Amino acid sequence: MGDWIPLDTAAGPVSAWLARPGKPPRGAAIVLQEIFGVNPHIRSVADGFAHEGYLALAPALFDPVETRVELDYDDAGTERGVALRNAVGFERAVQVVEAAAVFLQRAGLRVGVVGYCWGGSVAFLANTRLGLPAVSYYGARTTPFLGEPARAPMMFHFGSEDASIPPGAIALHRERQPAAQVFVYPGAGHAFNRDIDPAHSDAGNAALARTRTLAFLAEHAS
Repeated sequence: MGDWIPLDTAAGPVSAWLARPGKPPRGAAIVLQEIFGVNPHIRSVADGFAHEGYLALAPALFDPVETRVELDYDDAGTERGVALRNAVGFERAVQVVEAAAVFLQRAGLRVGVVGYCWGGSVAFLANTRLGLPAVSYYGARTTPFLGEPARAPMMFHFGSEDASIPPGAIALHRERQPAAQVFVYPGAGHAFNRDIDPAHSDAGNAALARTRTLAFLAEHAS
């Protein structure tokens, strides 16, 4: 359903997975990766949004420092992904998202952002710094930025058993972003939407979060 396209950004050229719906798009969604790159899972997520009628674009956020990164869900992949995440930094990641939004907006479409893990924190900043409606899945690095005011509708998804986002951090999201929708999924851990990873996936909670995300996009990016 999708293919790779080049995207010019203030952080340099990046590649992006563009998934097109089979009919004129109802809106657009920017899909933001975990620390494992725009791998088969993230591409399938983008393809899933295209199936729902959205023009979906998943930019390779690591490209400013290393291209064509697709990492395994193991200790080595995690270590490498953390290093690349830190090398890119939030500023360059937001610059890439801004270019992706401009690309989609030029097609005359309303744009929403959906991000996962590190991408969930980048999605938050796409809201506060770029004014884009955003859905953040288990963004463990968002807490230091919660004082930034939302500039568009916001939704958060958290697993109740996610050790990287303890209850106090979730409470802080509710306190500092009172207009946002905050959902906590009982029994779910980190990366519960990662359906190709049995160690983390939670099909029931992922389906509920997806339903809520699609309703958010229908309201704010269609």
